[in-house]
Amino acid sequence: MVCFLLLVTLLVGGCRKTKVHKVGILCGLEYISAIADGFKEIMFELGYIEGENIIYDLRRVDFDMEEYRRILKEFVDNKVDLILTFPTEASMEAKAIAEGTGVPVVFTFSNIEGTGLVKSVREPGGNITGVRYPGPDIAVKRLEILRELVPEVKSILIPYQRDYPIVIHQMEMLAPVAEKAGITLIEAPAANAKELETILAAYEQDGAPPFDAIMFVAEPLTVTPEPFVVLGKFAVKHKIPFGGALMTVGEYSSVFGANADIIGCGQQAALLADKILNGTPAGSIPVISADITLEFNYNAAQEFGIEISPELLRMAQVVIR
Repeated sequence: MVCFLLLVTLLVGGCRKTKVHKVGILCGLEYISAIADGFKEIMFELGYIEGENIIYDLRRVDFDMEEYRRILKEFVDNKVDLILTFPTEASMEAKAIAEGTGVPVVFTFSNIEGTGLVKSVREPGGNITGVRYPGPDIAVKRLEILRELVPEVKSILIPYQRDYPIVIHQMEMLAPVAEKAGITLIEAPAANAKELETILAAYEQDGAPPFDAIMFVAEPLTVTPEPFVVLGKFAVKHKIPFGGALMTVGEYSSVFGANADIIGCGQQAALLADKILNGTPAGSIPVISADITLEFNYNAAQEFGIEISPELLRMAQVVIR
C-alpha cells in the first residue's frame, strides 16, 4: 500500500506544470537597449529558459511618453508577473501605472534622486525596487574627465531635454564644482533636434560660439540620434570637443563617456527579478547602484586635437581606436 501511494505521489508530481513566468520589458531609450541582453543573460544563468519557464515581452521605444503609458498598461492588463523598465521616465510611469495592481516593478538605469521612485534605498516600499543610476555622481565625473582632456576649458555648453526631472539634481551637483574651477556652465534646454539646431545657430550669429566644449548630462535628448547629429555637426564645424556619453552616429562621434555599465545594469536587475519571482516582496529588496564605466573614442579625440593621457587610458574600460 505504501509503495502504491508513493507511486501515485510521484506520478501526480510529475504531471504538475512548470510555472511559466511572464516578464514585460520596456526599453524606453534605444541607446541603452543592450540592458535587456544583460538581463536575459543572467536570467538564463539563474535557470530561466526562454520559451520553457519564462516568456519575455520586450518593447523598444525611443523616448515617447505616450507610448510608455500604452505599453505599461498593456503589461498590466496582460497580468505579467514582473515589469522591467529603463530609463528613469519609463520607470516613473511604470510605478504609477502598476501601483495597486499587484504587478511588481524592477527599474534599472534610473535616477532615484528627486523622482519619487522609492521611499529609501534600504526599503524602497510599495511593489518596486531596482538598480539606481548614479546620475549626480556621474555628472561630476564627466566634468572632471572633460577638464583633464581640455585643461584650458572655461565655458561649457550643457544641452538637455527640457523639463526632464533628473537634470536639476545633476546641475545642482555640477554648479559648485564648476564655480570652484572657474568654469561657466551654459544650459541649453530643448524639446527636440530642430529646437536644438535653432539654439546652436543663435550662438553663431556673433562669430565664434561662447563656449569651449559641449558636455552631456544624463538625459535622453543628447543620446537620441537626430539631436546627437545636430550637436556633432556643430562640434566638428567649430572644432569644439563634445562628450559625456560615448556615442557614434554616422560620421559623428563623441570623445568620451562616463556612464553606468549598460550591460551590467541589466545583469544586476536580473538578480533582483529572481528574488521577486521566488516570492520576496519587491518593496523589501534594497536598491543597488550601477557600476560606472569610462570610455574613450581615441580617433574622435585626435580629430579635436585632444591627447588622452596614458593615466586616463589605463582607467578606461573601453577605448575605441
